[in-house]
Amino acid sequence: MNISESLFQALSTQCQPKELDWLRDKSAKDANSLSLSFVMVPRFIEKQELENEVLSQAASILPDWNWNGWTLDRLARVYLLSLCQERELSREEYIKKLNLLFDTAELNESVALYSAIPALAFPEAWMNRATDAVRSNVGLIFDAIAFGNPYPKTYFSELAWNQLVLKCIFNDKPIHQIEGLAERNNEALVQTLVDFAHERWAANRRVPSQVWRLLVPYLNPEILPNIEKLIHSDSASDRLAAALVLAQSSLPEAKLLVEKYKNELPAVPSELWGALEKPEPIYQPA
Repeated sequence: MNISESLFQALSTQCQPKELDWLRDKSAKDANSLSLSFVMVPRFIEKQELENEVLSQAASILPDWNWNGWTLDRLARVYLLSLCQERELSREEYIKKLNLLFDTAELNESVALYSAIPALAFPEAWMNRATDAVRSNVGLIFDAIAFGNPYPKTYFSELAWNQLVLKCIFNDKPIHQIEGLAERNNEALVQTLVDFAHERWAANRRVPSQVWRLLVPYLNPEILPNIEKLIHSDSASDRLAAALVLAQSSLPEAKLLVEKYKNELPAVPSELWGALEKPEPIYQPA
């Protein structure tokens, strides 16, 4: 089953019969008509949040693609875009047609386009679009490329990846919603995070506690004093983050720190970092 078939199967779970009839009719059209249909979607498909059954289908059919927070009309737009690559277009014609949609899109259309990048043909052609979305000051556009989207995990360079993660941290966004967070973690990102934390601490500020999860595979004796500082924090979340880092690290010095502060470290919860996956103001005092 290809992506367009998977998307239609998911849509069939929630769409009303008249909505499915409209999608079936438009799916048989040429590329020009598909582009027009993409714009017309709100007139024919309801703007309602995806039901749990649809989200479960997404997890089983397209496991690297997270549709949490999507609406039905957004999914329909992504489906229509996925059909474009099945039409007989040259690479140049295809890219030109999709770029025209990007250039003329209103906000909701832009969100659907950036969400659809993993379903587009010629993935390397959309790198500039994707990295531009990371730099965007429009929150919904940034979120469309950053969260639940497998494209950055697969195609971003280390530098582009780190910029995405760091912008999430700077803007107090939930990094656990980034697809591939653990797989693409790297030492350069961890060092930048430590430097950022030092800047925040110098200004009597703190960073969201769950970002310390990134340190686990790169913890070393030079970084360890930062974890010890968290142990002494007034924030229960920071102390829990310290306990989680130390519990998951194989560093011998980390084990010694656990022993040293065994009466001060909180118990490690069964959900591990899930216990800290909640909004946490980045600029609150340290």
